[in-house]
Amino acid sequence: METNVPNNSAETASRSVGGTNARRRHRNGSDPNLRYFLPKSGSSPAKPELGQEMANEGEALIEGLKSGQPFFAVAVWKSVPEVNGGGNPVIVKQAVIQKPAQS
Repeated sequence: METNVPNNSAETASRSVGGTNARRRHRNGSDPNLRYFLPKSGSSPAKPELGQEMANEGEALIEGLKSGQPFFAVAVWKSVPEVNGGGNPVIVKQAVIQKPAQS
């Protein structure tokens, strides 16, 4: 008698991750709203300070591995007023896109 039960954990996980309201992470570090930093030397996890900025997530991963440090991914937002259909102002957040450095 065989008691082989199919494993649906992968199917369940994909449903929960791929839901319509789920946020998707950009695995390649191409999200223009994120900036990546190593911690400043001497800062503690209780009070982190941003140090050197990395160009992308890949560089932050490599430098973090080399130095044995975590890295920070920071999203920058600004508050902007928006008038909805009823004429009432609403405060919404708007991503601040980093401008490329000029050389």
